Amino acid sequence: MLKSFSDIFRVPELRKKVFFTLLIIVAYRIGATVPIPGINSEAVKSLFAAQANGLLGFLDMFSGGALNKMSVFSMGIMPYINASIIMSLMQGAHIIPYLDRLAKEGEQGRKKLTQITRYGTLILGAIQSFGLTMMITKIPTPSGMPIVLEPSWSWIFLTITTLLTGTVLIMWLGEQVTERGIGNGISLIIFAGIVERLPHAVLSLVKLVQMEEISILYVLTLTIIVVAVLISVVWIETAQRRIPIHYAKKMVGRKMYGGQSSFLPIKVDQSGVIAVIFSISILTAPLTIAQFAPNWTVFGFPIAKKIMEWLNGGSIIYSLIYAGLVIFFCYFYNSISFNPKDLSENMKKSGGFIPGIRPGEPTANYIQKILERVTLGGALFVACIAVLPDYLRSVMSAPFLFGGTSLLIVVGVSLDTIGQIESHLIMRHYEGFMKEGRIKGRWFNVR
Repeated sequence: MLKSFSDIFRVPELRKKVFFTLLIIVAYRIGATVPIPGINSEAVKSLFAAQANGLLGFLDMFSGGALNKMSVFSMGIMPYINASIIMSLMQGAHIIPYLDRLAKEGEQGRKKLTQITRYGTLILGAIQSFGLTMMITKIPTPSGMPIVLEPSWSWIFLTITTLLTGTVLIMWLGEQVTERGIGNGISLIIFAGIVERLPHAVLSLVKLVQMEEISILYVLTLTIIVVAVLISVVWIETAQRRIPIHYAKKMVGRKMYGGQSSFLPIKVDQSGVIAVIFSISILTAPLTIAQFAPNWTVFGFPIAKKIMEWLNGGSIIYSLIYAGLVIFFCYFYNSISFNPKDLSENMKKSGGFIPGIRPGEPTANYIQKILERVTLGGALFVACIAVLPDYLRSVMSAPFLFGGTSLLIVVGVSLDTIGQIESHLIMRHYEGFMKEGRIKGRWFNVR
């Protein structure tokens, strides 16, 4: 393993990509510490200390800790992620024919789709920056101090512009990493923000042990749980259902073609963290509206107060709604990103067939049946991982943020980045990270 890491710096092109990626990540971390003018930092600390386990804490994780500092990167890359997901869903659902035509135009079409995604980021960023700016001017803090010292209209305009510019800059940094660095730039930026908080969490845990507020047994139990969850996340992220495909032999001229065997891989967790991100976006909307009108009542029933109680994390209602949304979006994403009918038609045209299954509609029904069963296991796992932090905090009173969602991101990005580095090494006749084979997905059978 150490030799494989040393081989990275022996390949000039790969070494340049790695250093460029690290430089961009450092620039992002510096920007995450630059605060917005006119913010009361003490009031912000008291707010996040009280709501660190709710939606604000989750959004702060995606911003890499920039939100709890109210820095210029407070919105993080969420507007770009939401815009990219919406574009992918619209293409998969064939809602706009123009987008379908662009997807079939090759490189030029891809560039136009990227440009449309950027415009979508600007629109979503402007809406979210306005909402965040107005929310911090009205949201009450436990200390009673206002977050904004002088919320004038000029300050509101300046803050909205600053937050939107920060999001655009992060988007540009991520695209630079994707084009000139190693790995997916947007994912690596989120990855860096999560990993950066790990040393602080470990030090906080050590201090609590030194002050005898928690026991060594407690730490060992929590460590075992973290390791078990990490192993299970890796196990699920690499799991695949491989459907065997055989190709019939055919004579073309004087040569015989076909007769080969292959497989169709279906990942257990096909949607990754997309379902979690969409679920959080939906849960954030009513909570934001309730923050604007905290005294909103209908027929004497305090709707705004109940919404903040239910959707602020920790309650059974929040966990059920959250898990239900995650399962729904896992199925929804797979239904538009994986089309069994198109797959069966393409297999039929190329002479491929699944052993024991007739080509055409029976093949599509068989693939759909397998997809639904595999998706159920992956959706239930992601839903459990999403609500796990709330359960641990209620049962074990975990002293720091234990995020199953963050583990999903860290594992997924790590596997993808290591896979890209390994491809560069093997292409230049170096060994990969695994001596007995490459990093690849496991497979199993689902009848």
